[in-house]
Amino acid sequence: MIEEQDNIENEEEDELFEHQRIVVDKGQVMMRLDKYLPHFTKNVSRNKIQNSIDAEAIKVNGITVKASYKVKPLDVITFSLPRPPRDHELLEEDIPLNIVYEDEDLMVVNKPAGMVVHPAVGNWSGTLVNGLVYYLKNLPTHRNGEIRPGLVHRIDKDTSGLLVIAKNDFSMTFLAKQFSDHSIERTYYALVWGVPKEVTGTIHNHIGRSLKNRKLSEVYLDASHGKESITHYKILKDLRYVSLIQCNLETGRTHQIRVHMKFLGHTLFSDSEYGGDKILRGQQFSNYKKFVENCFEVMPRQALHAKTLGFVHPRTKEWMQFDTELPDDFKAVLEKWEGYVNNERS
Repeated sequence: MIEEQDNIENEEEDELFEHQRIVVDKGQVMMRLDKYLPHFTKNVSRNKIQNSIDAEAIKVNGITVKASYKVKPLDVITFSLPRPPRDHELLEEDIPLNIVYEDEDLMVVNKPAGMVVHPAVGNWSGTLVNGLVYYLKNLPTHRNGEIRPGLVHRIDKDTSGLLVIAKNDFSMTFLAKQFSDHSIERTYYALVWGVPKEVTGTIHNHIGRSLKNRKLSEVYLDASHGKESITHYKILKDLRYVSLIQCNLETGRTHQIRVHMKFLGHTLFSDSEYGGDKILRGQQFSNYKKFVENCFEVMPRQALHAKTLGFVHPRTKEWMQFDTELPDDFKAVLEKWEGYVNNERS
């Protein structure tokens, strides 16, 4: 019996992996785990099952076991695996990639704002995945023209910053488990309208697709709607009208930081989808209005950057930590606000 569980919805990447819970039938004869599971998973090879077992992404009765484990009646098997591929031919494109780190198992890239992560309707070319397919010919899930080669998570088109890419099946499953366990460390920098009352805080509620606009997400106070979402934040700079915020994700729902900060009353600066491209703090006098409009021109996208990324390496089991500078548009707008506020105070 298979019970479908919640999909992983990391910030800006829905349904990359699926969770399942299998309760073995009472009449099941004893069978090796790696032979038993392929009967319940679509388009998943025995080799991929074995990699998932080695990565401790598959458990029996809550305990990690070996591929040779003999499944018994009423055993409870839980696992998370990359979702089956979608049929669409991927176009290889020689797109420059800002590679921060690379070895035989994975690579970390610094995605620029404006680049879509993976192909979809309206964006079949020019994406990060198109560039990855060209750069790496043997990514996991690249076979049969699959749609998301190597992706363990993703970030929005207009969010910049760090992404980890798996280069083999074992790495993909091992990294996916860390996202599932919330042991991945992800720090984002956001410029938001206004200054939160508390210097540090945690936003803990549920986020789901908006009933009014399916492209957006929103907070639901009723636990029966959406999925549990937790963001920890800290004020780094108080600039009166705006503030630089550090956000750390405990969960990763679609648009989580953007939705959580709006819920807190501090929408991301220049976030057109959530209303941050309007003046939300300060008086509407002429000089101030021109200043803000100039900032919007410098940074015509949400002020959000995936700054740091930390995880356990699949092969070495060592902790890997990566950091990146704020992109030029983010730094320019931040400097403008610092200058504006300092002039007012002098």
